[in-house]
Amino acid sequence: MSRFFFNDRKQLVNDAIEGMLISAPHGNLARLDIDPAIRVVVRADWDKSRVAVISGGGSGHEPAHAGFVGKGMLTAAVCGDLFASPSVEAVLNAIVAVTGDRGCLLIVKNYTGDRLNFGLAAEKAKRYGLKVEMVIVADDIALPNNKQPRGIAGTALVHKIAGYVAEQGKSLNEVRDMARQACENLWSLGVAMQTCNLPGSDDEEGRIKKGHVELGLGIHGEPGASVVETQNSKAIIDTLVQPLLAQAGEGRLAVLINNLGGVSALEMALLTKELAHSALKDQIAYLIGPAPLVSSLDMKGFSLSLLKLNAAFEQALNAPVETLGWQKPVAFAPLRTLTHTPLHDSVEFTPSANAHVAQHVSAVAERLIALENRLNALDAKVGDGDTGSTFAQGARDIAQWLEEDRLPLNDLPQLLLLVGERLATVMGGSSGVLMSIFFTAAGEGLRSGKPLPDALLTGLAQMKHYGGAELGDRTLIDALQPALEAWQKEGLQAAARAAKEGADATTSMGKAGAGRSSYVNKENLQGVADPGAVAVAEVFAALVRL
Repeated sequence: MSRFFFNDRKQLVNDAIEGMLISAPHGNLARLDIDPAIRVVVRADWDKSRVAVISGGGSGHEPAHAGFVGKGMLTAAVCGDLFASPSVEAVLNAIVAVTGDRGCLLIVKNYTGDRLNFGLAAEKAKRYGLKVEMVIVADDIALPNNKQPRGIAGTALVHKIAGYVAEQGKSLNEVRDMARQACENLWSLGVAMQTCNLPGSDDEEGRIKKGHVELGLGIHGEPGASVVETQNSKAIIDTLVQPLLAQAGEGRLAVLINNLGGVSALEMALLTKELAHSALKDQIAYLIGPAPLVSSLDMKGFSLSLLKLNAAFEQALNAPVETLGWQKPVAFAPLRTLTHTPLHDSVEFTPSANAHVAQHVSAVAERLIALENRLNALDAKVGDGDTGSTFAQGARDIAQWLEEDRLPLNDLPQLLLLVGERLATVMGGSSGVLMSIFFTAAGEGLRSGKPLPDALLTGLAQMKHYGGAELGDRTLIDALQPALEAWQKEGLQAAARAAKEGADATTSMGKAGAGRSSYVNKENLQGVADPGAVAVAEVFAALVRL
């Protein structure tokens, strides 16, 4: 089965266009009401007083091309089926609908189908007495010896520049010449680790091997020019920058970092950071993105486009537009930092020795470290698979402090307060905070004169108060609370038995009431012990073995 939301495959593009127009922020877009097979998005506020700028191509590259229709960019976009050029008839109707006495410019990506269909439509439009010019974008440098380089993400920059010139009321020849000049100073290169999924088709059987990326992958999923055996962000950026820089040479640049559709925002931010530290860093004047401008459905990849700037290009790129998809350029500058004096809310203590306490601390730490893989495996069934690593990370930190003789072992209240501080620092997610609250409150309880079990129950009460979990919610509390209550009344052996029984009971509990398991269906929890509860039971078991 394909991984794609859709209702009717035949109506997919029409439905998507309707959704785009409904969500357009300026309310300035319309669709030509001609025929369902002719999909033309136009400016609803267009009066034919200026040169019209038209582009288009196959759908699946959103926001291109309809997302660039609006004041300051395209006058109209002609949308074909997925990855398929629109028909001659569709392009012709678009030209006739928006072209006045000033004429129109067609901006076409360098694919055979687009060139032929837009070209023939242009010739037919001329028979109607319309002035039509066409500019072909061929910015892809993936195949250096290719006589017909593809038009890819850099096309959006040509849209922006031509749209600006047309908006200023310039002649058709001036708009055309500026668009051509942009094409001559534009270079793009893309990379992907997964190709795109087409609606209604079976998933591709991993053409790109794990740990590899394809360099120069086409925006229709065509195989790349070469395979690179890395997924390291810095290495990949460097691999793209080197040939791009060789083409662009010296000069100030606008750089478009284009998401091909399936890369997370976090990864795109990381790639942008790598770009900011690459060999391009001293030449970047403006950054456009990271964002999807010319995508390829859900392709897990991105591309870089370099435009060598002049005063006219710079003015055109920065001019405001009223579109759905354009990203305003950002003046490129190094990371800004603000000086701030760190707040040190640290526990004051003096390291001290106590062999008995050291033995117990070491046993707990060693057990949690040894449980890492087992707890992760349990958590993978009921959570996000990192409970073991989180607890082991805290245990390793305390073990290191113990090895370096830095713990106040002979001052138990201070020891618990220090453990609470360290766990908040080194343990990730909610676990670190909850454990810090537990040990900090327990340390305060000890300092006020409470016995250890009572102090630990005080810590538990505070952890429950802030964490929101109660007994029976299928969390570590289901092992910890009965263990501490048994310890208070009957001793450590009873605590270990109660902890084991509490952890085992979580396997048959229904829907979790709190914690990460609360996001999982109860059917997936049956027969699986809560990893936090298992950790508690194992800790008490380790203590009674001493």
